Amino acid sequence: MILTSAAAEPRKEDSADGGITEDRLLNGRVRLLQPTQGYRAAIDPVLLAAATPAEGGERVLDLGCGAGAASFCLAARLPGVRVAGLELQPEAADLARRNAELNGVAARVRITLGDAALAPAHLPPGSDPDLVAGRFDHVMTNPPFYPGGRHTRSSRVGKAVSHGEGTADLAAWVAAAARLLAPRGTLTMIHRADRVDEILARLAGRFGAVVLYPLWPRAGAEAKRIIVRARLGARTPARLLSGLVLHDEGGRYTPAADAVLRDGAALDF
Repeated sequence: MILTSAAAEPRKEDSADGGITEDRLLNGRVRLLQPTQGYRAAIDPVLLAAATPAEGGERVLDLGCGAGAASFCLAARLPGVRVAGLELQPEAADLARRNAELNGVAARVRITLGDAALAPAHLPPGSDPDLVAGRFDHVMTNPPFYPGGRHTRSSRVGKAVSHGEGTADLAAWVAAAARLLAPRGTLTMIHRADRVDEILARLAGRFGAVVLYPLWPRAGAEAKRIIVRARLGARTPARLLSGLVLHDEGGRYTPAADAVLRDGAALDF
């Protein structure tokens, strides 16, 4: 599901690519080619980019970047930031490279085909030279939501790989982030709220200063998503914040959510 209402401007095309649409994020500031079948970006990568506490001149890794929605939202908000995207699926990586050109940011958003479980080792020749251990100020990631074998696997390969863990489980994603982050660098992750106990267990021993930021579908409803931020090597206790209410009682985005999804505001926490 792509963004609807004021948060995006979907524009479907019967292009020569067959099965590719061009959609818009951040009120048209980000153009996104993505497949008609398989995984399609909704609001999760937009919120992930908004929650990543980067500043101009810093290096950010988008671990499992897909077609690059989070990368390009972050690049639109922070013109001075450098982003490396790492993606396992060749078709998605190719779309991400095309999207970098489409958005005019190919000089500072570079995409590498590779496995998060193996990074930074075993990357192909010509990979982004930033993809070495200890290089990044921040890692942001939207890993597969479901443990392997514990969900109904989609018949569409791209969607199945994006939604369900394969050889790289949650522990492998956290370990990859720890390898690639510079000392005291931050990891920002969006995930299912019902896996927060496992996320915290995987962070323990490597990360501290954990911040939990729930995303409430509407006031009074149970959170389905949560943003987790942690700092490599920190020992500060965890904090649970009030989070963000996404929709009002009429189903519209709240003003706070709309500021992020339409205007590209940061989630400042």
